[in-house]
Amino acid sequence: MSTLEISKMTSSIGAEVFGVDLSKPLDETAFAEIRSALLAHLVLVFRAQFLDPDQHVAFARQFGEMHYSAVPTAHGGPPEINVLDMVKPKGNGSDRWHSDSPFLVEPTDATFLNAVMMPSTGGDTCFANMYDAYENLSEPMKRYVDGLYAVQDVSTTLYLAVEKGNSDFDVAEMQRRLPPVEHPVVRTHPETGRKVLYVDAASTSRIVGVARKESEAILDHLFTQAHNVSVQCRVRWHAGDLVFYDNRCTQHIAVPDYDERRIMHLVSIKGSRPV
Repeated sequence: MSTLEISKMTSSIGAEVFGVDLSKPLDETAFAEIRSALLAHLVLVFRAQFLDPDQHVAFARQFGEMHYSAVPTAHGGPPEINVLDMVKPKGNGSDRWHSDSPFLVEPTDATFLNAVMMPSTGGDTCFANMYDAYENLSEPMKRYVDGLYAVQDVSTTLYLAVEKGNSDFDVAEMQRRLPPVEHPVVRTHPETGRKVLYVDAASTSRIVGVARKESEAILDHLFTQAHNVSVQCRVRWHAGDLVFYDNRCTQHIAVPDYDERRIMHLVSIKGSRPV
């Protein structure tokens, strides 16, 4: 018998989950229901949880091994948490459609984003279902992109993080530590077996083995698949909310429409190499 109430946000993606206190360890039934809901809805919103950093990490740890960010923020906090503290968000990189850490050999599986402080207006996050983004491609385009690989490069993220004061590392050294990697343009989700469009405007630089002009044209077309409102949901945050999203089959964008302080705590769990 279900112990949780799950309310869909759209027919494509997103659900709000009620009836659970994330500050306490999940029992076996609640864990299984949340895990199943994540695979079904891709983005789960838990309202008014007000987790402290230790509780935030403890909740995430129940779902996998902690990921320690390769591009840590400069705002301090526990090592498992990236603190996203912004007032003027335009141009910081998160205001472009992206997935988390595709530039890693093993990108993260999932992310737990906790709203600590929100502006009085604005600061929403939109999410896109990249299963549906792939399915919306024409059959000839699917045949073309299936089997192709793309280069994922951290450089843009690095430069923006330093320029905006969100990190203070040496860009050249970070580029040596995180050289470009190649991942499939279309990956297969390891749990559902479904195909996912896996390129994004923030990190994907080119398609391997394709002339640059052709690569740019194809990538521009693929990037816009996340812009289709029919594959999206929009999370309107309140302080204390936590969102758990599957990073393997979603993209997101932080809407840069605020000019007051916004603080988010981000925790992720380790993943595996896309196939």
